[in-house]
Amino acid sequence: MVGRGRDLSHRHGRELDHVRSGVPSRPPGRAGPAARGTAGELEESPPVKTFEELFAELQAKAAAGTPGSGTVAALEKGVHFIGKKVVEEAAESWMAAEHEGPERAAEEISQLLYQAQVLMLATGLELKDVYRHL
Repeated sequence: MVGRGRDLSHRHGRELDHVRSGVPSRPPGRAGPAARGTAGELEESPPVKTFEELFAELQAKAAAGTPGSGTVAALEKGVHFIGKKVVEEAAESWMAAEHEGPERAAEEISQLLYQAQVLMLATGLELKDVYRHL
């Protein structure tokens, strides 16, 4: 889930302007019970923003050079730095799915999607460029 709840800047050492989740705060690497509905699925909550809305927000921050933005800082560091973040978040998504349950997996996947969008910005890609390959 993107945009709500816990600030994860303690994990990343800076503000990541995309990542918020409804998961109670836990120390990094500590799994807790996943939020479950009556049918054993994740509890429903309204999305805070869509993939398209997030991309538009990140484009605006990049264009404005928003001071203190994690997105702007990552873009200044370049494709290599951002690519390493994509790989890191992909691994964390896999580990969360394998060992920590659906809620943590959703949180990590939201971070992966964010990093993928930052990589798109760094390489000059638009959503339509990626969508045509889906």
